[in-house]
Amino acid sequence: MKSLLDGYYRFLKTVLTYLMGLMIIPVFLQVLSRFTGILPRYIWTEEVARFCFVWIIMIGSMIAVKDGSHFDVDLLPKPKRLRNRGMLQLVRHFSMFVLALIFLWYGIDFAKFGMAQTSEMSGINMLSIYISFPLAGLTWILFLTEKLVRDIQNIRSNREPESNG
Repeated sequence: MKSLLDGYYRFLKTVLTYLMGLMIIPVFLQVLSRFTGILPRYIWTEEVARFCFVWIIMIGSMIAVKDGSHFDVDLLPKPKRLRNRGMLQLVRHFSMFVLALIFLWYGIDFAKFGMAQTSEMSGINMLSIYISFPLAGLTWILFLTEKLVRDIQNIRSNREPESNG
């Protein structure tokens, strides 16, 4: 299962890279049309760039959950024992898991709502954008399940963490 999640993680990073490159095209056309008279002002370019941006944010959040690069606030000192560190991480990851369930549950309704809509400027079906929310929730659940299992293993362990230096 770990190798499957790692493969999915690599896939998400690849998609994110392509989306960043793809977003350059409509933004470039938009800048070119605004500051030169070469191209007519295309309204669809703003919308396509915004849609790419939504997907970039959602995929970026999926990646951040997997590699732990999302922001968090340290209110308590870092515990020395692996067990205590695991308990602290368990609370953090379980809270994120609850949020992921909310994104999945309400995101499905949001996606169903988008299925019946199309964008007025570009004609893109809104499901293609709205589906990113439940997909993010599902992906967070997958990645957080792996982290929760590790947290429980750390809680069961009562040894000192390995030194990194």
